[in-house]
Amino acid sequence: MHKRERLERTIAGEPTDRPPAAVWRHFPGDDQRAADLARSTIDFQRAYDWDFIRLTPSNTFAVTDYGVQDSWEGSPDGKRTITKTIIERSLDWTALRALDPVRGALGKQSDALSLVCDAFAEDMPILHTLYSPLSQARDLAGSAELIRHLRTQPDRLHTGLNMLLENTLRYIDSLRRLPLAGICYIIDCASFAFLAEDEYRAFGLHYDRRVLESLPSKWWLNIVHLEASLPMFRCAAELPAQVIHWRDRDSEPSLSDAKLIFSGALCGGISTEQHLHFGTPNMVKEAARDAVQQMGSRRLILAAGSLSPVTTPLSNLRALREAAERA
Repeated sequence: MHKRERLERTIAGEPTDRPPAAVWRHFPGDDQRAADLARSTIDFQRAYDWDFIRLTPSNTFAVTDYGVQDSWEGSPDGKRTITKTIIERSLDWTALRALDPVRGALGKQSDALSLVCDAFAEDMPILHTLYSPLSQARDLAGSAELIRHLRTQPDRLHTGLNMLLENTLRYIDSLRRLPLAGICYIIDCASFAFLAEDEYRAFGLHYDRRVLESLPSKWWLNIVHLEASLPMFRCAAELPAQVIHWRDRDSEPSLSDAKLIFSGALCGGISTEQHLHFGTPNMVKEAARDAVQQMGSRRLILAAGSLSPVTTPLSNLRALREAAERA
């Protein structure tokens, strides 16, 4: 069964020859140059033959063109640390400018995507990573400042979010020329540990809908990723996407509960820390068997709950790939 057919049947809840499987990671240092990011992504895919490729640019790529500064400080998840934000006063939200989607950091990711697409046949599903407007706002201001402005100057924050939305939509439009399968859309502020649900609905979900509703109809594999503790899963389930991905082993809901809430495919089953990073191949395989059982061999994409740390044992990655073949 080809990768696209396997994924489409999984999304539809139909039987497949095996569950699709995918793992992705950051490539710190290489993510600063388009050719290096593309090469690392291509090599990683050729080593493990995942069912789709997710390009993982720097976690700050969406905000550096506004003036945010960052550095690589050795985080195991491969993320860069923001060293300078640009929002100091609430009025700063009204000063955000339009970005050129084919220049700067955005253009660099388009170039990397083009190289990855050129390296594989068109039937290889390739996804780009996009961060929600509210996630971008948090990187521009910092968590504390964002919450303060959200609660004291909401109109000014909405002005900034609208500009972030427009720049995101222009960026999506610039990607239409590429043979992408879709996006992995990060909503890392959709957490009860960060906001109340009504706050997220007003400042997050509204913009998330606009982004996802703008995607080309030919993009058939769009994943909403809840990169958060205490995730607002029911909010994510309202969004127009084919797949939801979250840390099902480390937070609620479980796979068995989530399949009653969301009718599309669920991505997970493996704990990033307990199984993939610190575990053994046998632990990875046992977790995979349990996940398949919870889902009744339907609607499951086997994956870790988040990015694979750069120090993940390669034997555990191989074990996840083997588990998918034997499920």
